[in-house]
Amino acid sequence: MAQTSPDLLTTLLKQVSRSFYLTLRVLPTVIRPQIGLAYLLARAADTLADTEAVPVEMRLKALQSLRERILGQTTLPLDFGQILRFPPNDLGRVAAADKDPDAPAPAIGAERILLERIEEGLFLLKQVSSADRKLIREVLQTITSGQILDLTRFGSATATHIVTLQSEEELDDYTYRVAGCVGEFWTRMCRAHIFPNAPLDDATLLANGIRFGKGLQLVNILRDLAVDLRQGRCYLPAEQWQRFGVAPAFVFERANDPAVRRLYDCYLAQAADHLRAGWAYTNALPHRCARVRLACAWPILIGVRTLEKLRRGNALDPQHRIKIERSEVRKLLIRSVLYYPWPRAWNRLFLGASARRSGG
Repeated sequence: MAQTSPDLLTTLLKQVSRSFYLTLRVLPTVIRPQIGLAYLLARAADTLADTEAVPVEMRLKALQSLRERILGQTTLPLDFGQILRFPPNDLGRVAAADKDPDAPAPAIGAERILLERIEEGLFLLKQVSSADRKLIREVLQTITSGQILDLTRFGSATATHIVTLQSEEELDDYTYRVAGCVGEFWTRMCRAHIFPNAPLDDATLLANGIRFGKGLQLVNILRDLAVDLRQGRCYLPAEQWQRFGVAPAFVFERANDPAVRRLYDCYLAQAADHLRAGWAYTNALPHRCARVRLACAWPILIGVRTLEKLRRGNALDPQHRIKIERSEVRKLLIRSVLYYPWPRAWNRLFLGASARRSGG
């Protein structure tokens, strides 16, 4: 039987999650371990999928074996020995949603430790209630399906051979698999443990929760467009590139800047609409659930500020990654806590950022 240490869901989780840990630590203790464990297992899968020094076939096999263990389809011990033999600097590529260049310690070492201790995480999964385990397995089944699809789709991608999603439906499906489903999971977990009897419109809440997750992922896609293109991946659909008369391969040519900018602005608007649904989601939660509402508000406010910077800056420069400074994040967190008792001031946090984004 695997032995677990308390630091798995504290110190190690903090090291591999960083920005998400801000959200996690404010959550009520009744759901913090379950959501933390789901994130930890998703991060392990993400590390396997993103270890670019490892051949795609090996990554797919490792990811599938982890997926089967998470879903309880097998009890065979996991062996990531072949992957762990790669040099530490080649192991894992920190997901765009959580990169933090100002972090004091690199995540690569922590992600390596996470893979080495994966059996502890799987042991913890067995210890949660059957209802919570079902929810965790469902969201991880969806997330890993997205990771496997991503590996398969972009397995042959290179800087000189750009692989592009083909349609809006493919983009929507991808953002649901890797992020929208998390909003769904989050909602069901909170509904079960925090406000089971609150009179809420569950259908609307779930729909907005899914859009919330999709919006955050679309922000990541737009922020990392230049870097992804340099690696041969393009998540913005081919049908839209064709509509604006430009191709991803020529995105860095200045002659095409206006067309690319118009395309880019369309997706900035789409991401903003999703985050607006996320804000509606947050405000639909019972006001007494301050911790959950703050945990939802923080990534939305950071996302809106990021969109503002993407709109004003040069998001197509792969050497200069647009991000929100840590000092700015701290200000957002403090203001959200101070303004929480006053709904009008609280809503101005979002509405003010939206007005700046749109130039209003």
